[in-house]
Amino acid sequence: MVDVCTITMYDNAMCCAIYARVSTTDQNCEMQLRELREYISRRGWQNAGEYVDTGFSGAKASRPALDRLMGDAARRKFDCVAVWKLDRFGRSVLSLSQQVATLTSHGVRFIATTQGLDTDQSNPGSALLFNVLSAVAEVERSIIRERVMCGIRAAQAAGKVVGRPKRIFRRDEVVRLRDVEGLSWRAIGKKIGIPAMTALDSYHQSAPPTCTETASPGQSKKAQKRSTVS
Repeated sequence: MVDVCTITMYDNAMCCAIYARVSTTDQNCEMQLRELREYISRRGWQNAGEYVDTGFSGAKASRPALDRLMGDAARRKFDCVAVWKLDRFGRSVLSLSQQVATLTSHGVRFIATTQGLDTDQSNPGSALLFNVLSAVAEVERSIIRERVMCGIRAAQAAGKVVGRPKRIFRRDEVVRLRDVEGLSWRAIGKKIGIPAMTALDSYHQSAPPTCTETASPGQSKKAQKRSTVS
């Protein structure tokens, strides 16, 4: 039987990584990070590192800091991961389930501090709570997206221009530089002052449609014969 002192020693040696995320670049993660640092400090755990994604949607399964976190988890650089709220880690039920299952397979514990979610084996209700909160996070994302789309439609109905402004440049010059001078897309973009992919898209949109159907040699001879007979 393991006594209380042994458990306390084990918990104090816990290395915990912090993950925080915000969806836009004009936000910051300081509030999340502050509370997570305090959470770790109160338990006497070691801070194994802070992984922060700024300007990334929770619907994206791949994010720079999250990818590094999952890679370090596979190398067992820490014992657990703490997030402020489950939707900071992700908003897709499928992605959340896969990521947390991956952490568990590496022996890494997952904690959402403000929601009482802990995948520790001693917490049998964590799996049920995780599934419920994952579904709620995805529903919240759908509601937010619908509100944004309604706002965009309302702005368009009012005559406002929504989205990125169109680039103004000589599209015929792109065609000339490509067909006549034979420049690469990168060189064309640099010369005109546009991204290489924009030059490529402009070229394909400006190019006249071409006929790709060709007559086979046999068909060509038959056509000649019919014209001769007639």
